Amino acid sequence: MKIAGLDIGTTGCKCTVFDEQGTYLDKAYRDYPVKRAVGGHEVDVSVIMEGVYACIHEMSEKYPDIAGIGVTSFGETFVCVDDAGNPLHPAMLYTDPRGQEECRQLIEKLGERSIAHITGLRPHEMYSISKIMWVKEHLPEVYADTRKILLMEDYVVYHLTGKAQIDYSLATRTMAFDIKNLCWSKEIFEAAGIDVSLMSEPVPTGTVAGTITQKSAQSTGLSRDTKVVSISHDQVAAAVGAGAFDGAVAVDGAGTVECLTPIYDELPDIDVMYEGYFSVVPYVIPGKYVAYAFSYTGGALMQWCVDTIAGKEKQIAGEQGISVNEYLEKMYAETHGGEEPSGLLVLPHFAGAATPYMDTGSKGAVLGLTTATTAADIYRGCMEGIVYEMYLNMQALKNSGIHFRKLHATGGGAHSAVWMQMKADMLNLPMTGLKTVDAGTVGSAMLTGVAIGLFADLADAAAHMVEETVTYVPRKEMHEKYQKIFERYRQVYQAVRPLM
Repeated sequence: MKIAGLDIGTTGCKCTVFDEQGTYLDKAYRDYPVKRAVGGHEVDVSVIMEGVYACIHEMSEKYPDIAGIGVTSFGETFVCVDDAGNPLHPAMLYTDPRGQEECRQLIEKLGERSIAHITGLRPHEMYSISKIMWVKEHLPEVYADTRKILLMEDYVVYHLTGKAQIDYSLATRTMAFDIKNLCWSKEIFEAAGIDVSLMSEPVPTGTVAGTITQKSAQSTGLSRDTKVVSISHDQVAAAVGAGAFDGAVAVDGAGTVECLTPIYDELPDIDVMYEGYFSVVPYVIPGKYVAYAFSYTGGALMQWCVDTIAGKEKQIAGEQGISVNEYLEKMYAETHGGEEPSGLLVLPHFAGAATPYMDTGSKGAVLGLTTATTAADIYRGCMEGIVYEMYLNMQALKNSGIHFRKLHATGGGAHSAVWMQMKADMLNLPMTGLKTVDAGTVGSAMLTGVAIGLFADLADAAAHMVEETVTYVPRKEMHEKYQKIFERYRQVYQAVRPLM
């Protein structure tokens, strides 16, 4: 018997298979195009579904005994569908500028803090409800023909099973979900003028939707007995896959986006969260919540640095048979005799500022350059800037009730021992690496295993699937060095923003 996790991303989907012991076996991946223009950022969800079918079919041919498959996805993006589940329009991504006026209208009717106390979100046009209002206003024929409004998790689950259900964590990304009463907010839907009956049924994270339909069985190669599980928003799945189940542990996700996910053992102070634009999201364990503190450019900034500045170094690294990242880290250590801070101040707002500012107009900056500055110096400075930004977020969260004492690291950045030690030193917390850095996929499979009875509970699933490797311990002398530079870093945004 096998279990699988299906991860729906903004540019591609991935299906990963594990055996009954929770051991990784294989994965398949398909990408799909995203259309970006001045007026909007869109994705064709029918293409997403084609990718899903192809990924699953590739795995089911190799592993015909898949007993359960869990679905997790990125947030915010929704699609209006007809009676047959066919999309009626291209889906708007969270970066799409449409919905600003509609968000303003909601704020005028209900008030920013009132919306935040209901939904756990400070109002912003990135969330679904404002864009649903935009569709009703600007595409009335689409809204009139709409029979269901689905986000990506429930869109895929609906096509696989015929059941329209959405887990609590993804429902939160609409800015129309009541995080205390765990239901759609009638107050918000009434103010928005949207029919709440069009939305999927909210269910707890990790709820079985049903088994595969005959049509989907033909498209995927799965058995009709295969159970489909509504998992969660991708960041929640990553927290589960990192083995973080209480407030003592937070998750550091070092992917394209850098995300710090603390767990709260009770509802945090919404007013504190409001000030930093931090989302409050119901967690898989009843009564617990998670929050997202993030920078749009984590690994994306490192990739920019490599692609734009380190062309020569990339070539040399290739000749030596190592990654350019490893080569730049080695060159920096050799040049500077160890791991001394670079002294550069890099504001990592190359794609705008996320928490605690949520300022899409902010720009990146590199301060402290001289004629002696090398590509390795800038690479190191970029690494530092991302972590300074996370430390800034930690300070903003300080009064919200966080009490985590260590971090579990996930994502591609967790492969870098240099970066992991830097984070431990700067944040002054132990950083523990995991054997599988793709925690979202692991979390999805864990919850699937629990849902179909393969594992007794999450603790049992974690015992099988979450394996810690090395722990990086903070060094007092390095923390003090970084702390002095951080006192200057925290002033960079205020200094640069008025000029740019």
